[in-house]
Amino acid sequence: MGPEEIKKLPAAASLLYADGLKQEEMNRPFIAIANSFNEITPGHIHLNKLGEAAKKGIREAGGIPFEFHTIAVCDGIAMGHEGMKLSLPSRETIADSIEEMVASHGVFAGVVFIAGCDKNAPGHLKAAARLNLPSVFVSAGPMAAGLYQGKKVGVKAAFEAKARLENKKISEEEYQKIVCSACPGPGTCAGLYTANSMACITEALGLSLPMCATTAALDKEKQRIAFESGKLVVELVKRGLTARKIMTEGAFENALRLDMAIGASTNTMLHVPDIAKEAGFEFDLNRINELSENTPNLVKLDPSSNYFMEDLHAAGGIPAVMAELKLKGLVQNTQTVEGKMFDRLINAKVKNKEVIRPIERPYSKSGGISILYGNLAEKGSVIKTSGISPEFPNVFEGKAAVFDSEEQANGFIAEGKVEKGSVIVIRYEGPIGGPGMREMLYPTAGISGLGLDPYVALITDGRFSGATHGASIGHVAPEAAVGGNLALVQNGDRIKIDLPKRRIDLLVDAKELEKRREEWRKSFKLKYLPEGVLRNYRRRFL
Repeated sequence: MGPEEIKKLPAAASLLYADGLKQEEMNRPFIAIANSFNEITPGHIHLNKLGEAAKKGIREAGGIPFEFHTIAVCDGIAMGHEGMKLSLPSRETIADSIEEMVASHGVFAGVVFIAGCDKNAPGHLKAAARLNLPSVFVSAGPMAAGLYQGKKVGVKAAFEAKARLENKKISEEEYQKIVCSACPGPGTCAGLYTANSMACITEALGLSLPMCATTAALDKEKQRIAFESGKLVVELVKRGLTARKIMTEGAFENALRLDMAIGASTNTMLHVPDIAKEAGFEFDLNRINELSENTPNLVKLDPSSNYFMEDLHAAGGIPAVMAELKLKGLVQNTQTVEGKMFDRLINAKVKNKEVIRPIERPYSKSGGISILYGNLAEKGSVIKTSGISPEFPNVFEGKAAVFDSEEQANGFIAEGKVEKGSVIVIRYEGPIGGPGMREMLYPTAGISGLGLDPYVALITDGRFSGATHGASIGHVAPEAAVGGNLALVQNGDRIKIDLPKRRIDLLVDAKELEKRREEWRKSFKLKYLPEGVLRNYRRRFL
């Protein structure tokens, strides 16, 4: 039964009139606005205004808007404690709740998605693929970069300041000044972290208007984009252009190439394949590596450089990056919300060739993210190659320092015990072991704050924030909690990271590993969680 038929059901019609609708409005297209506005998450505290702008656009185009809100976790506030375990599960809560809200009522002809932070935007994208209604996305927009001692800074500076304070490299007064300067106002964190990475990917998919991803949260242009998106979704309803007609296999390839070109967050390697799966496509890690191998890295933003999202916007934004990729035939002419991808790129120009490198002069010939395999990651692991220090060797062999939780590793780093040539191993932080697969920006920021990026690697079955840089290898699979070889590493073991060969190996012979495995099987027990979201999340993987 379609929206028009549902409106004719007597109880449905009566209850819709209770919402204040007039009888003549029942024949207009009803448009849902899934808005993640809330008053705790800086990336979302301004989204009520974008919602109002979208409503005006919907009404002007002849539609009837209905707004509802979704949850949104701020990973920066959740970071470094047990709360981070709930962040990744929130993606599923968001996707499920939007699907339930829209599909259960059955009266909606289209949806405007207004999304921001790390798991929020992926949850909205998954819901869009499931619902397959005419859909337009409005991303929250980045916050302005902070300013400290005349230099642009972002939230990464606040994380790194903690390690510097603990090791007496800065005073308490300087620490407080950095913390107070890093995040000056509303918007998603100013660097190319996960939230902004997913906004860029959404634009590359063709689901948001051009320049939407990089337009700042408080820029008046953002209001215009929200208004135009509201108008546009009504037009898409008339044309019958649904989300999956845009979320094609070619669109996902465009998005993944854009991901590699800008050196986006490693979290995209969790989100994009899952979103694609909702749309009916499989993108495994091997295919991602294939795309990465011939997609040049053209952009480095904070945390990998001193440029921020505002600099990418001024340099031409996502259209300019994709126009460079198009020069080498690396962009497909897919459908977008307003037309065709190539039409979007006709007038796109790079306005700053240091922020967006010409394709003839990339940072590297391959993409900013790589998938590593080996006996420590038989099913793969992820590293942000664009964030590695230039001084870090292509082949690195170091001595393992092993920790069974993030808290243990944080304490070790805070005490200044990290030695050059170390490989920090943090295990039992995966989807099952955590549970919840925490992001771990505090340990990586601690290493960076101590100036050890060129000399130390970090490996985990958990995740990293998009603000992480350095030789940080995450998403190690199989995870330690299910008997992956990460569980068998001991202090002092040698670990080899071969970036050209894309391998990560524990240099311990097979007989010794089997002996350790038998001992592990006898002694290991999962941490018990008696109730709640995390228990349910763990069950999905067991």
